[in-house]
Amino acid sequence: MSLYLKQIEQLVALQKVDDHIYGIKAELKNAPQEVEGLQQRFDALEEQRNRLLDKLTHLKDQEKRLGTEIEDDSLRIKKSKSKLMLVGNTKEYHAMMREMDNMEKMNRSREEEKLALAEELQRQTESMAEMDERYTTLKADLETKKASLEARLAEAGAGLSDLESQRNAAGREVPAPVLSRYEFIRQRLENPVIVPVDKGVCSGCHISIPPQSYIELQKGTQILSCPNCQRLIYWSEHFCVETPASE
Repeated sequence: MSLYLKQIEQLVALQKVDDHIYGIKAELKNAPQEVEGLQQRFDALEEQRNRLLDKLTHLKDQEKRLGTEIEDDSLRIKKSKSKLMLVGNTKEYHAMMREMDNMEKMNRSREEEKLALAEELQRQTESMAEMDERYTTLKADLETKKASLEARLAEAGAGLSDLESQRNAAGREVPAPVLSRYEFIRQRLENPVIVPVDKGVCSGCHISIPPQSYIELQKGTQILSCPNCQRLIYWSEHFCVETPASE
């Protein structure tokens, strides 16, 4: 195997490890965001649910107040009717009749209000039942995701530690000048750093490289970079290995 192919092989081996590291770091970044998004949805639903609970409490308090007022005035009306037969003069009789009439009108009005209130309370109770179902489902999902996240992060952290050791070992196989060039590009570009060129097209940026560059690449005498994306490139026919292309 020529020195060129040996160096390409070493770089591709290093790239494989970096691909795994890149995937795990993406997991470490994205997994918490998934839970955070779910937490935000849950918090918004919980706030909505609390507002509905407050509304239901208010409606029930109103219903209770109306019931008490109707009961109290009904009792007063009953007592007034009992006293009506004992009234000694017409003036007092008419005054009591007006008072009872007003209380009866007030109670009729309260009864209508209570009926409307009961209908609204029924609607809100049904809404609460639907919301509780969503709330319970989302809460269970959130708790499951949180537990899963802890396990995923622990596993990813352990895997990352092991891969870093593998990377150090792979890096030691690459000549210092070539490794420095690889690391320079790695710090400035999105993964991957080294990609194959197939039929004249860079698999990193999916753009054709100039014909002269393609000819030089096929000669396999030196490590070249893609003129467009600056990634290290090699001819796919020289070294048949699958390397993930950049998005």
